[in-house]
Formats: sequence, structure tokens, C-alpha cells
Amino acid sequence: MQVRVLGCSGAIAKDCRTTSFLVDTDLLVDAGTGVGDLSLEEMAAIDDVVLTHCHLDHIAALPLMLDAIGSRRSKPLRVHALRATIEALRAHVFNNVIWPDFESIPSPEAPFVSFHDIEVGQMLQLGSCAPKSIEVLPAVHTVPACGFAVRRASGGANWVFSGDTERNPPFWDRVNALDVAMLVIETAFSNREQALAERSLHLSPVMLAGELARIDPAKQFPIYITHTKPAETDEIMSQIEALGEHQVEGVAHRDIRWLKADGVLTF
Repeated sequence: MQVRVLGCSGAIAKDCRTTSFLVDTDLLVDAGTGVGDLSLEEMAAIDDVVLTHCHLDHIAALPLMLDAIGSRRSKPLRVHALRATIEALRAHVFNNVIWPDFESIPSPEAPFVSFHDIEVGQMLQLGSCAPKSIEVLPAVHTVPACGFAVRRASGGANWVFSGDTERNPPFWDRVNALDVAMLVIETAFSNREQALAERSLHLSPVMLAGELARIDPAKQFPIYITHTKPAETDEIMSQIEALGEHQVEGVAHRDIRWLKADGVLTF
């Protein structure tokens, strides 16, 4: 399975695009500004989108993508999200004010998009070109949110994405029960901004260490840091490295890397 990193920044700046991952060629995980780097043909090949939550940095490109490729597709783009996320999209984006209601364009019988409710704990079977199993994982954020574990439908290890989350014991209970190939986890703020991280339900390096300490010590897999704020990325990664050098539990002896846009994760 291949995961193409379209965007992994916590905000926009030059060469910084917000969260979006293309799994193989037909599944999009979140729809941040990174989607804009895909060609029309690549966007049109996507059959399913799974969204972690409704915040703008994770859904910004979805309405624009539908406008660009809706007429190129023979069937609706399927968007899978928590009920609260879908309600927010209908009320605040696809409302014929901010953007057209593509659930009824060009007709209610043959729309550009269809929305499908998901729940934490649910297992989805998606993918027309390369079938995949997607498990919906718990997240703790300021709006209803989730993460995902994605693997080949035929079996194998999981690519695990935390989504936007703060401290989240149930997430780690599930991670420890999975065969994990790699973990992508957010750390949006530096320790200097820890109060803001806690208020906005994001992680800082010291909070990340506490979360990673929940991983079964027998499990070893690469851990990629995502969603860093562009102005703080170097500071965040330096603080994580320093925690490792000081043998802080959770970070010591872990393979921790900074996730970069335009990268491809293959396993």
C-alpha cells in the first residue's frame, strides 16, 4: 500500500499545505489544501474520501475539488465522515451560499457527491482499484473527530493516523491491539505554547511523550510527526529530539521523524 503525503502542515505558508493523504490512487484521507497539487486526472480517480473532522484545514479543498472534477465522473464522490462533520459541511459549506449544494447538482438523482455516516469503531471496506479496510479510531478534539487505521483488505499491517487529537487513552488501547506499520500523529504546538495546545485540544512535545509512553514497549514502528505550525516546526522537532536525548519515556528509543509533504510512504 502507498500513502502519498499531499499536505501535513498545521497552517499554510510557502511549501506548507494542510492535511491530506492519497492512499493508492482511489482513497483520500482528509481534504486539506494539499489536494490542489493533484492533476485533474488524479482527482477524478478518487472514489472515496474519509474525513477526520470538519475544521477548515482538513476540508478546504473538498468543495473546490468537486467543482473541478464532478462533471468528469460517472458516479458521485463518496465522502465518509462522522454525522456531526457531515452536518457541518451541509450547513456551512454546501449550503448554496458559501458553495453550491453538490448533493443535488446536477440533479438529486445523480449528484456530484454523496455523504455517508461513520462511527468510531466501525470498519469500512473501500477502494475500487485496491480494496482497503479502514477502521475508525477515537480522537479527542474541539469538535467531534476521529482517526483512521488503513490496511489492505486482504490483510497486513496498518497505516495509523491520529487525526487532530489531545490526550486519548482509548486510541492507544486500540493501537496496541493492531498490527501497525507506521503511525502519523499530530503535534501542533511547541512546549512554549502548551497552554494553547491544551485549550485547542492539540498535542505539544511534552504531551506527545506522555501519549507515546502508552505504546506497548514490544511494538516498534516509525512515528511521523504531522500538523506542526510552520512558524514552530523547527522548535517542535528540536524539543522532541531533546526529550529523546534525555531518555524521556515515550520518546526514548522510538523512531520519530518529521513528516514532509510530497513524500510517499510505502509498506
